[in-house]
Amino acid sequence: MSVPRTAVLALGDDALVLSHRLGEWAGHAPVLEEEVALANIALDLLGQARALLSMAGDEDELAYLREEREFTNVQLVERPNGDFAHTIARQLYFSVYQELLYDRLATGRDELAALAAKAVKEVAYHRDHAEHWTLRLGDGTDVSRERMRNALDALWRYTGELFRPVEGLAVGWESLREEWTRRVAGVLDRAGLSLPEGPQGAAWAAGAGRQGVHTEPFGRMLAEMQHLHRSHPGASW
Repeated sequence: MSVPRTAVLALGDDALVLSHRLGEWAGHAPVLEEEVALANIALDLLGQARALLSMAGDEDELAYLREEREFTNVQLVERPNGDFAHTIARQLYFSVYQELLYDRLATGRDELAALAAKAVKEVAYHRDHAEHWTLRLGDGTDVSRERMRNALDALWRYTGELFRPVEGLAVGWESLREEWTRRVAGVLDRAGLSLPEGPQGAAWAAGAGRQGVHTEPFGRMLAEMQHLHRSHPGASW
């Protein structure tokens, strides 16, 4: 059974964009161990992106030659790294979602099933890493707790978009949201934190990324990501 192009592009764009964001920590992570950990997560996501985009067409063209409005990643993954707490909050929200989604997709009978079965093992590590740091920051100093709380609050409005149905992905989106909320709340409770107040995906943010409408920082990130390829079209390395 074939998967609609819109579905593999959506998942591939999520992985590609978050991979690039995490790669921006190279040389800037707070400790050397995190240089390695974040780089490994970025490489896992890049591998997922390559596999997914190649199902939709030429992976290089899709990554480097599309315009901003042609990308269908959720806005959460394109948000700037901010301080380390923002990166961890973004990773917690997204990796819990991605693990639950891939776990469901792995039981299917389409061409995504094998990819999802492999990826869910990688994403379990991503989620474990984010949980570890959420607990460490939330249960740390007053400063680290406040930074983690601020990061969770700032990114909360972008989480609602994660559960907007994607054409071709036959999963129970409402049950996915409920399980995601339960798991994230459990992590935050152990960290001495709580879920932010207010609706998910408040105001204009909900659903916009999947429709090709992105936040202002995404354009700058895309220009950086595509610069070398566009500057030397057709070059081989």
